[in-house]
Amino acid sequence: MKISNETKVGALAVVALALLITGFNFLKGKNVFSHSANIYAVFTDLGPLEKSNQVKINGLPVGTVYTLAPKDKDVTGIVVTINLTKDVNIPKNSVAYITSSLVGTATITIEKGDAKEYMHEGDTIATRIENGILGDVKNQLSPTLIKIKEVIDSLKVALGGINRILDPNTKGNISQILMNLKDASNSLKSLVSSKNGPLSETLSNASSVTGNLKKNNDSITALINNANSLAKKFNSLPLSQTLDSVKTALSELKQTLTKVNSTNGTIGALMNDKAIYNKLSSTIASAELLLDDIRVHPKRYVNISVFGKKDKSGPLNSPTVKDSLSAGAH
Repeated sequence: MKISNETKVGALAVVALALLITGFNFLKGKNVFSHSANIYAVFTDLGPLEKSNQVKINGLPVGTVYTLAPKDKDVTGIVVTINLTKDVNIPKNSVAYITSSLVGTATITIEKGDAKEYMHEGDTIATRIENGILGDVKNQLSPTLIKIKEVIDSLKVALGGINRILDPNTKGNISQILMNLKDASNSLKSLVSSKNGPLSETLSNASSVTGNLKKNNDSITALINNANSLAKKFNSLPLSQTLDSVKTALSELKQTLTKVNSTNGTIGALMNDKAIYNKLSSTIASAELLLDDIRVHPKRYVNISVFGKKDKSGPLNSPTVKDSLSAGAH
C-alpha cells in the first residue's frame, strides 16, 4: 500500500506539533515523561505573580504556576493552577501565600501544616495574604508620609499667616534689622581680626605678660619662698604672750586713769578739786617769796656779822625777777 505525500506531511506536522508542545512544557519545568498532579489556590490579589513562577516548600521548588484564571466575571478571586513537578506530601491544613523580593520574581510558598491527611489531585489549598518586604516597607512608610503631609500643610498655613502679617512696613523693618545684623557681623569680624583687631592685640599683650611671668618664674618662686619663711617666723613669735602683756598693761593703765579721774587720790584731788589747786599754788608762791626774801635779805634771818649792822629794810612783797643767765653765773 502506497502512502500519499499528503499523509506523510500531515503525520510529520502532528509529530512536529507534539515535539513543540513537549519542548515547551519541558522548558517550563514540567516533567513531560511522568504524570504530575495539579492542585488549586485562590487569591484575591496576585501582585507580581505570573505563569511559570516557582512554587516552593521550605525553599525547595516543588512545582510551577500553570494557569491563572478569574474565579468569576467580577474577579472576586483568581484561581491559580499549581502543577506539582515533585512527588511530595502536602498536609491538608497547609497554607499557600505569595512572596516577592525587591530584585527577584514572585513565588508561591506553601507553609506545611501538621495534619496527617494529604492533598490529592484537584484539591484546593488554603491561602492568605502576605505583605512581603515591599508591603512591610509601605506599611511603615505610610504613617510617616501622612505625618509629613500634615507638617507640610501646617507649614503652608503658618507661612500664609506670616505673609499676611508682614505688611510692607514690617518687611522694611525686617530688612533694616538684617542690615544691622550685617553691620554688627562686620564689626565683630574687625574686632576678632587675626592681625590688627583689638582682640588680637589684647591676646598678644596677654601672651607678652604670660611670657614675662614665665621668664621671672624663678624670682616669683623665691619671693613666695621668702613670704613663706616670713610667715613661719611670724608664726613662731610669742604673739599670744605679747598680746596678753599688752592687754594687761592696757588694763593697768585703765585702772590708773580711773584713779586719776577719781577725787579719792592725791592726783585726782589735785586735778579735780579747784580749792586744793588754789591752796597749793598760794603755798608755792609764798615759799618762792620766802626764798627770794632770804636770798635778798639774808642778815634778817641769820646775823653772824661781828662788825656789820642789822639789815633794817622791809620785807619783799613779791618775788624778784629771776635772770637765768645771771643765776647760772653765780
